[in-house]
Amino acid sequence: MISSYSDLIKTAKSEHEPQRLLFVFCRAELPDDASADEKAAFERGEGGALTPVICVDKALEEVSEFAALVEESEGTGQSWDVVFVAAMSGRGGTPPSTDEAQQPLTMMVESIRLGHVSNYLPLDKSGNAVSLG
Repeated sequence: MISSYSDLIKTAKSEHEPQRLLFVFCRAELPDDASADEKAAFERGEGGALTPVICVDKALEEVSEFAALVEESEGTGQSWDVVFVAAMSGRGGTPPSTDEAQQPLTMMVESIRLGHVSNYLPLDKSGNAVSLG
């Protein structure tokens, strides 16, 4: 069971083939036509929609520390509330390239836009897994 970013890194490093990590940073937003009840729930930290604002792929050795990833994301000027992470396996001892990651990353963004997030690990700004229920 992966419950934090450090667990994810340990697991990825233990895989037989080298891994590339895909990240989609999302901001929680409330639709313009939200009801008063929805607005109240959102103020309590419930509900809303997750909108992708940043996506990036990284080789495992580039992102061993979550704090460095957060710092890099802050440099974009985009605020975010949760980051979804997925891993891609390499082949024959060679990790996937950035070019190979582009289509899966695009598909990941679209999947998240549609609310299909069960295949990804959601993490908060502290690098802890969160439950989206």
